[in-house]
Amino acid sequence: MTAVLPRSIPEYLEQLRAALRGADPALVQDALYDAEEYLRSELAANPGMAEAELIASVASSYGAPEEVADIYRDTEVKVTRALRAPPAPPRASTSGRFFGVASDPRAWTALFYMLLSLATGIVYFTAVVTGASLSGGLALTIIGIPVVILFVGLVRVLSLVEGRIVEVLLGERMPRRPVYASRELPWLERIAAMFTDPRTWSTMLYQLLMLPLGVLYFTVAVTLGALSLGLGLGGLAALLQGFGLPMGELEFNDGVINGPGGAAIVMLVGTLLFFVTLHLARGIGRLHGALAKQLLVKTSQQ
Repeated sequence: MTAVLPRSIPEYLEQLRAALRGADPALVQDALYDAEEYLRSELAANPGMAEAELIASVASSYGAPEEVADIYRDTEVKVTRALRAPPAPPRASTSGRFFGVASDPRAWTALFYMLLSLATGIVYFTAVVTGASLSGGLALTIIGIPVVILFVGLVRVLSLVEGRIVEVLLGERMPRRPVYASRELPWLERIAAMFTDPRTWSTMLYQLLMLPLGVLYFTVAVTLGALSLGLGLGGLAALLQGFGLPMGELEFNDGVINGPGGAAIVMLVGTLLFFVTLHLARGIGRLHGALAKQLLVKTSQQ
């Protein structure tokens, strides 16, 4: 049964939202934004045309809501397949799965994200705290409202930036367009909608959390990385004493280990710790991607 063609832009967007029910929330946000931008640009280019007429005329070129939804679903599958890193060859043994993490690009990109998160966390935390302080202090003045609007706008821009970082480095699908907001509403109602939208506050919460999380991620990555490299390279240097490198004494497990055997053990521990670090980074990347999706993306279908 063919659905009734919408007669206004908001009705078109609601039908598109309904047709995308069950799809990734980030995909829904992108599709709604693109559709509204296209329809409103067409409306501006044809000022004498009614919305119902416009939608009927573009239905053949842009597509009805159900057709657009199908196109976005199909495109998403194709893009995901094209951008997906080649899967690592399956490994049946436990040791193969343990050491195979080195061939997983997501482990390396997640490790890089852990190192980067300290810088991004400082930026996000500073922006939210400074913006909230200025907004609160100027709320009763003439310039208070513009400052508040700019602050919320900055929060949303930073949300998009973080979304791109999370999608590229952690592999979690995030919005590539700003959040959809009905342009039929008056300005005051649209401003009020920004503050009543739970996503605005969850985004600020995420950006505040990024500072302690960034400190934690950076500390874990640097500590484990430095320790594993130090033990591995130190053990290797001891093994190469025949090339003029002094052996020295290596402290290990509260004891003193001398000789090639002890140096080999230290090098083995450092090597194993490095692979443990990659496994930990990959796990943290998955958990953080889920957290970002929960707090930065509007999941309701209302």
